[in-house]
Amino acid sequence: MTNKPLSGTRILDLTHMLSGPYCGMILADLGAETIKVEPLKGEGTRKLLATDPENSINGMGAYFITLNRNKQSVCIDLKTAKGLELFYDLVKISDVVINNFGAGVPTRLKIDHAHLKEVNPRIISCSITGFGNDGPGFKRPAFDQVAQAMGGGMSITGANADQQVRAGIPIGDLGGGMFAVMGIQAALLEREKSGEGQDVDISMLDCQISLLNYMATMHFISGKDPYPIGNSHFVHVPYNTFSTSDGQIVIAVITDNFWQNLKQVVQIDGLDKPEYDTQPGRFKDQHFINATLNETLSTQSSSHWLALLEAARIPCAPVNKFSQALSDPQVLHRNMVVELSDPQGHKTKGPGNPIKFSRSNEESFSAAPALGEHTNKVLHDLLGMSSEDVAILRAAEVVS
Repeated sequence: MTNKPLSGTRILDLTHMLSGPYCGMILADLGAETIKVEPLKGEGTRKLLATDPENSINGMGAYFITLNRNKQSVCIDLKTAKGLELFYDLVKISDVVINNFGAGVPTRLKIDHAHLKEVNPRIISCSITGFGNDGPGFKRPAFDQVAQAMGGGMSITGANADQQVRAGIPIGDLGGGMFAVMGIQAALLEREKSGEGQDVDISMLDCQISLLNYMATMHFISGKDPYPIGNSHFVHVPYNTFSTSDGQIVIAVITDNFWQNLKQVVQIDGLDKPEYDTQPGRFKDQHFINATLNETLSTQSSSHWLALLEAARIPCAPVNKFSQALSDPQVLHRNMVVELSDPQGHKTKGPGNPIKFSRSNEESFSAAPALGEHTNKVLHDLLGMSSEDVAILRAAEVVS
């Protein structure tokens, strides 16, 4: 047993690409025994970047190295009767089954909740799809950018209404994975009371709608569609990115007190007006204020201004490149950059686990598995099969 909060929980991970594997990664990081059940030739993510010399190690791409850490790999052909029987045997002794197949595929493979609960009434299943398991459009295929576009968030991202862009990180996929983790953990908690499992139905579109949050309520109150405003804010001024002599910084003035402190830092006579001392006056002249600030801030380096702004307790930050963000002392202190490896032990680094605990606080990251690396171990240790039994299944191409 590890000192992790989900230690003792067993997950069967049938996922591929990003949304599902990200869900499984978080659960595995939190200590769940996560068994990745793959087709005999492996799931498609194994091939992503695998031959890219800049983004792979020893034939394993950055996608797979990151998303499948702390997991085991078992190869079973679920399309064979014996393979499905083996999978059901694992379901009997597991807590959760996760998939992100297209709508209707789990039912066709007989791995949907209706079939699984006949095998194990306590099983919790989770499907992550583009549009959920019902509704007029639920069978449509979807990937990250489809969810971002349909979910409304893309319409408010960009420099202006004519330049709408997706988020730089794949929030459509990642959002689905994060909400799936929440749903699975809630279902595990509910099972302690009811004694029964249930299905967790996660729609990537639903997740994007949820992330609109207060902005959706603003739309219903005003009747207006918001539009992209770059890095500025629809209420606070100045709240934007500003150029310095060697980069860009963010300044976020959300109270009048911050504005008074900012005036002392930049010492610009044109900004010392009584009407700017409250938000309505600043908002009215936001373009002048931003342009004037930008002119002064561009005369010195980012480090110069950030030191002064931080000393005055004004919310600010550098606009970090990856190399800067991943070497930030605060990030390193929080163990948010960790060592990862491939099955042969070749080392790299990746993002850590952002969920920290005061007591169940172990953080460890085993290598992403080789294809079928744990097939023998899982079938022997969990299902009690002999080496001869496994060899027969392997010869019949039921497992690999």
